[in-house]
Amino acid sequence: SRPGIRRPVEPEIVPLIDPRHAPRLLAFFTSLFMSFLMSGVVTAINVGLPANFIALWLRAFVMAFAIAFPTILLVLPVAKRLVEKLTGRLNL
Repeated sequence: SRPGIRRPVEPEIVPLIDPRHAPRLLAFFTSLFMSFLMSGVVTAINVGLPANFIALWLRAFVMAFAIAFPTILLVLPVAKRLVEKLTGRLNL
């Protein structure tokens, strides 16, 4: 650092949620985004784009998310072990 030039002080970052909840948050958001996108695509494939498409999509999304979140909680540990066996480590 050069004399006379001060670097700005970065504020301390305080997490909104305790970091120990990170695995469940990852599962929550992964299942949320995937079920939202997949339910929209599958709804469009099955019914096209009728006037009530958004209502059909949201109904499908709610049902898909209700299945996706508990499923990913069960499947994620298995997937992690599989990745560890295939690669020798898990660095995600």
